[in-house]
Amino acid sequence: MSGLIGRKIGMTSLFDENGKNIPCTVIEAGPCVVTQVRTEEVDGYNALQLGFDDKKEKSSNKALDGHFKKAGTSAKRRVVEFQGFDGDHKLGDSLTVELFAEGEFVDVSGTSKGKGFQGVVKRHGFAGVGQATHGQHNRLRAPGSIGAASYPARVFKGMRMAGRMGTDKVKVQNLRVLKVVPEKNLLVVKGAIPGHKNSYVTIEK
Repeated sequence: MSGLIGRKIGMTSLFDENGKNIPCTVIEAGPCVVTQVRTEEVDGYNALQLGFDDKKEKSSNKALDGHFKKAGTSAKRRVVEFQGFDGDHKLGDSLTVELFAEGEFVDVSGTSKGKGFQGVVKRHGFAGVGQATHGQHNRLRAPGSIGAASYPARVFKGMRMAGRMGTDKVKVQNLRVLKVVPEKNLLVVKGAIPGHKNSYVTIEK
């Protein structure tokens, strides 16, 4: 699907015409530069590669510098491919937040916040074992049994246990666009999206 690369600014809330308070997220969406055009004849499929957010040339290698110079633009921090764009786009074209309209629905994907090493109660929503009574003192947030005894004599793959949590690619679907602010490249969507403030996200129509 067509879309843009953006940066999560943070959350706020808006009031609708009925006075209801709606939580929403503000995203800086674009402007994105077309850095490569994929075609059916050459690549076997049609797509546009977009670049977002300038970075210093010294932080980019020569191969990437040459790639961006072909498009007539500076080195970019984030590069993502999108399919399904309408119209004829050329190298160096700039796509802005005006690609979206108020009232339509978008999918937003990003990397969720990292939580570090967490137990099963926080990571998987386990209830814990028993109550804090009858002399029990250290088993409240324990996972309980993780398998049988002599048969099958092993722990099955996929057993939900403690471990690192977060930093997963997450897509939130069907978020309604509440407001588009073209002069500031801002997109306001209903609800929450994955990632910390200033993290990169992709917005798909």
